[in-house]
Amino acid sequence: MDALLLLSAEGFAHATGAAAGVATMWRRAGAVAVLVPADPGVPEVAVVSDLFAAGFRRASHITDVRESPIWVEAGAIKGLAPEADAVAELAALWRAEGRGADFARPETFNASVTYRHLNEALAGMGLARGRIGVEFQALSVADFPLLATGLSPAEIVDGTGVARGLRSVKSATEIGHLRQAVGLAEVGIAAVKAAVAPGVRRSELATVWREAVAGAAPATGFSGAWEYISVGPDPWGGDAVAKAGDLVKIDVGCLIEGYTSDSGRTCVIGAPSRVQGQIFEALQAGFEAGFGLLCPGVPLAEVHRETQGAIRAKGFGAYARGHFGHSLGTGPGSEEWPFISASGGAVLEEGMVMAFECPWYLTGIGGFIIEDQVEITRDGPVSMNRLDRGLVRL
Repeated sequence: MDALLLLSAEGFAHATGAAAGVATMWRRAGAVAVLVPADPGVPEVAVVSDLFAAGFRRASHITDVRESPIWVEAGAIKGLAPEADAVAELAALWRAEGRGADFARPETFNASVTYRHLNEALAGMGLARGRIGVEFQALSVADFPLLATGLSPAEIVDGTGVARGLRSVKSATEIGHLRQAVGLAEVGIAAVKAAVAPGVRRSELATVWREAVAGAAPATGFSGAWEYISVGPDPWGGDAVAKAGDLVKIDVGCLIEGYTSDSGRTCVIGAPSRVQGQIFEALQAGFEAGFGLLCPGVPLAEVHRETQGAIRAKGFGAYARGHFGHSLGTGPGSEEWPFISASGGAVLEEGMVMAFECPWYLTGIGGFIIEDQVEITRDGPVSMNRLDRGLVRL
């Protein structure tokens, strides 16, 4: 590939260090874009929404910034006296911008403007007929023809693998965000564990989680939290009221600068039953077997095989799970490629941060989960979690 074209909001943020802005909310390609040449001597090009252009220039290292208008009418005018003639002043501003009476804003955004900027940038780089890797994963079938026409005569190939591979290996700053996020989540987990008691509703535990996280959140950088807390024998069911012998599954995450943590712990109210103990023991065996393999150079398929094999060796011979964890980042959900799966084909690398999990959801018994957030280091796996992984008796 002669260049890589990133179109997703998370790809844009990763490559630029700046937020993509509101026009990406529809998950349609062309709202923003980043063009990264293979030649490190050629500067990157960013196409940004005009509303966010000034902020982008302050936040990003990229200096070749081209603007695409979105639906929001906005502008910047300095030194205007309170008694000035707004009509005359804004007319002068628009003339300076080259805006005429025929100027119109799009309903949302106009992807063809973005692609025109990219086409011109490629020509300026001498890559008008280059081989351009595009983040196909961020494209819909409906979006593709406009992109292909807009970049013509360049050759377009799938660059998704390169884009997601780059995001899977984290910088020190990204690792710091994820460490902070998981630390905040564990404050919430501890608060939920302390609140569990017979008679407490699932919704009350969710409120405890939200309030504990909000109370401990940093003044800047915190951008949200999510929870999958279940109570009782139905891991999917409603606003259950806790009673003695119930399982409580706490699967939660917090977001710092858009990077989400993901951790899980299991509690039981009172002594666990034989059934609960057998199942949790098997999941612990799987976790221990897989955790030690989370080292650079180890295929994720091997981690999956050993984890599932250890669980099955405890007598649950038909236990099957598609993946035992995933990368973490700034995507639209809490799970990103690569996955700890039998078919993924990826290999662990130093600098990755993986959520490693051994869950089992059994209606009639309850939800079980052991999940840590793990940094892959040169010397092996380092868990970012501090709370005990065992079945917590409350």
